[in-house]
Amino acid sequence: MTTTQDMPQVQACSVNSCSYNQDSDCHAGAITIAGDHAHCGTFVEISFRGGLDRSGMVGACHRTDCRHNEKLECTAPSVQIGQDQDVADCLTYEAR
Repeated sequence: MTTTQDMPQVQACSVNSCSYNQDSDCHAGAITIAGDHAHCGTFVEISFRGGLDRSGMVGACHRTDCRHNEKLECTAPSVQIGQDQDVADCLTYEAR
């Protein structure tokens, strides 16, 4: 079981339209990476900013083909989120 201290931190997020983004810093409690191109499943675009008073973490990764994925947990030291195939993707994703 992964503890919060073991979760990788979202080092940077360049998706300014996300309501969890404040000055390129993710404030979601924990993001989920999913989909067929490592999409940030926590991305939300609404009219106000939210989240916690700390940087976001990676709670789960459903991309089992990523070299950083072990038992659906991210083992990268940190991740970066930004636009790739979609508006909010994990730019740290690396195929095995």
